[in-house]
Amino acid sequence: MTPSPIRAAIVPVTPLQQNCTLLWCTRTMRGAFVDPGGDLDRLRQAAEQNGVTIEKILLTHGHIDHCGEAKPLADALGVPIEGPHEADRFWIARLDEDGKRWGLRGVPFEPDRWLVEGDQVTVGEVAFDVYETPGHTPGHVVFHHPGTKFALVGDVLFAGSVGRTDFPLSNHEALIDSIVTKLWPMGDDTSFIPGHGQPGRFEQERQTNPFVADSVLAGRGVADGR
Repeated sequence: MTPSPIRAAIVPVTPLQQNCTLLWCTRTMRGAFVDPGGDLDRLRQAAEQNGVTIEKILLTHGHIDHCGEAKPLADALGVPIEGPHEADRFWIARLDEDGKRWGLRGVPFEPDRWLVEGDQVTVGEVAFDVYETPGHTPGHVVFHHPGTKFALVGDVLFAGSVGRTDFPLSNHEALIDSIVTKLWPMGDDTSFIPGHGQPGRFEQERQTNPFVADSVLAGRGVADGR
């Protein structure tokens, strides 16, 4: 069996237990942190233990548990920040304010690269496709590696649930549309790491997720995205 070109390790961070993902290219051992919301010492230790050289930070969206400490980490490592979409500038600008509300450290920043649909981000020699997936936040993006049927979906989809849409600028209909039109076409055999909780597989969510299972959406007259 051919070794996978990528590896991923989940490192829960902050009291909100957000899944920061340590993602790396197995050939070059160069990697990225996806959504480093906090606990920077823990993250750097994870990279060291796995022998990964961090070359960038990738962000799915601008909520504090996902990017509150992205800027201090980027500065400490001397690496760029890529993502999210610029529509999340609203959230990134208020990280300090939200940090005080949640008891977390939040440092506003300007990413080195805002992302749009059709972009690619690289980790070592591996390229991930970028999709815009608004709903939870207006500038949410996900990262997909078609070769290994793997996606990092942030807070769009969870194992058994979907992202919250009771925040400013959230939109539940847009979230469901993002799942149906952006995630499902990636294939039922796609495995995913969400922003919280356990990893999952699209096939399982289409069968049993109480918000976006095919049977649930059919009852609402929503096309299934095939």
